[in-house]
This record gives sequence, structure tokens and C-alpha cells, in this order.
Amino acid sequence: MNLTTLAIETSCDETSAAILKDNNVLSNIISSQLFHKDYGGIVPELASRAHIKSIDMIVRKAFSEAKIDTTEVNLVAATQGPGLIGSLLVGYNYARSFSIAMKKPFAAINHIESHLFSCFIGNEEVEFPFIALVVSGGHTILFHVKGYESHTVLGRTQDDAAGEAFDKAAKMLGLDYPGGPLIDELSKTGNENYHRFPVSSLKENIYDFSFSGIKTSLLYFLRKEFGEAAADALPLNDICASYQRAVVASLVEKTILASKKLGIKSIAVSGGVSANSKLRSEFMKYTNEGYRIFFPQKIYSTDNAAMIGYTAYLKFKNTSIGSSGKDLFENAFARFEY
Repeated sequence: MNLTTLAIETSCDETSAAILKDNNVLSNIISSQLFHKDYGGIVPELASRAHIKSIDMIVRKAFSEAKIDTTEVNLVAATQGPGLIGSLLVGYNYARSFSIAMKKPFAAINHIESHLFSCFIGNEEVEFPFIALVVSGGHTILFHVKGYESHTVLGRTQDDAAGEAFDKAAKMLGLDYPGGPLIDELSKTGNENYHRFPVSSLKENIYDFSFSGIKTSLLYFLRKEFGEAAADALPLNDICASYQRAVVASLVEKTILASKKLGIKSIAVSGGVSANSKLRSEFMKYTNEGYRIFFPQKIYSTDNAAMIGYTAYLKFKNTSIGSSGKDLFENAFARFEY
């Protein structure tokens, strides 16, 4: 039997719905809440209200693009967390209500775990083991992934996530929110050796990350070198390139260190920051040493429902719960708390 999945993702500021036929994505509709740019960051209450306003339209569009009827759905999946609680409740309750009304099984999927598998969307199987770096605006976590239900956290950020470090740096430099894509673009024509920003090294756990130091270093550098100078008077391209180099160096060095110590040459890098061109190019250099480096397609880097549906499919097909006949994942799977 083909498994047709309706998946919904509303963990933060994207309202997304996807339809999958087994491991193939038939539609993946994403509505981004661009108005948060006016506030310099996500406003949770406004985010949840925007989800309520748009979710039904997004789901209908997903069915229309996939060219299937609601009666063809065999499985309904939604993000259970982590994320903004108000936003999560909108998508979760919409999907849960759909599953009850249509008498279909429901899968509550962990948002971080779905990012972890997003590199392999479209694949029938996933090869284990691999090292996974999930890096986004809210999370920076390093995993040892041994199977569909076996993940060990090796390290995580102790303060800001990498995406937050980019966003806060962009604010200091007078750039818009979100800052990561803007810093990446400016860096392409900048001199990354213009200034040496620090790369964190934590003694407690060599796999942990810290980005508060580099953020503070940028603040003091700007004060010392440029005082009250306007943003348009700064050598933005060079500063961005130097700052990006340090953030990326921390991510790559710790991931490769884990890979070498565990003897695993397969690495999957996912999450919104995985779209960063410098991060991709630095990791791809290791293919010359026999590493297999996986990135998601850029459409699957940021929050999206396709990764939720794909993870549900993998769990359904490759674990004992898929054949249990119960309400699949809601209570049966261990919840990841990050």
C-alpha cells in the first residue's frame, strides 16, 4: 500500500503543509511571516495569530498542488516541538483534528529530528551511522545518529545558536532581520582575513558550541575601530566575511572532530544555517579526504512540512510502531528535549 501523508509544520514563523506519496514530496507549501522583519525578530503572539489566519489556505493549496483528494490521506503528521508554543498548537491541533475527522492515524514529530533527516528527503532508506549537525536560528546541536530511533547528542550550544549569532551581528551592523542570508551575501565580496574574530573552545565538552564570545568581540571591535560611525561608513563586506569565517570554523571544526574520534565519515548538515554558502564550501572540502557530506536541498533547509512528512514516513516504514495499528507516534516515541 502506498502511504499518502499530510504533514503540517508551524513551529515558528513559517506556516507549511506538504503532501507526500511514500518518500516522494508531491507538494510543499511554505508561507513565511515576513512582517517580523519590522520588529527585528519573531513576535510569538503575532506568529500564532498569523498561523491561524493562513493554515487552512496553505493546506488546501498543498492538496491542490499535489492533485489528490483529502480521502486519499493515510497518515497525518505535525510538529509536536520544540518551538513557540502558540505556533505549535495551531498546526498540531489542525492536523490532529483532521486525523480524527478522517479517522486516520496521527504522527507527532519532533522538529529537530525532522531537520536531522531532511538531508535525505526522497530517499527510500537512510544509511547509518552518521554525524549530524543541526544548525538554525534557535538550535545548534551535534548528534551521533545510529538508527531511526537511536540518536546521541554529542554537543550543543551553551548560549546563542549560530543563527542567532548571525542575526545579532547583523543588527549591530545595521542590517535587516534575518541577518544570516545578508551576511552570507555580503561576505562573498569581502576579505575574510580583514579581522580575526575568536573561535570558541569549551573545556567541559569539546563538542559544545558557544557564540556569545564572538558576538561580544564584534561589538567591542566596532566600538574601538569605528566609534559612532554610521553603518554605511563601515567596510561591511570585510567585517561580514571575517565574522562568518569564525562562526563557520567553529561549526566545521567540532563536527569533523566528532567524525574523526568516532570513525564515521558520513556527515549530514541541516537547519536554516545549512544554506550558508561558506559553511557548505568548507564542509565540501572534506570530500577530498573520503568524507560523504550531505546537505538538504535549500527549500528543505528552513522550516518546512516536507521534512515532517518524510520523517513520519521513515518512522512508519522502518520501526515496529508502523505496524502497531495504534495512534502512531504521539505517545510511543520518546520525546526529544533540547
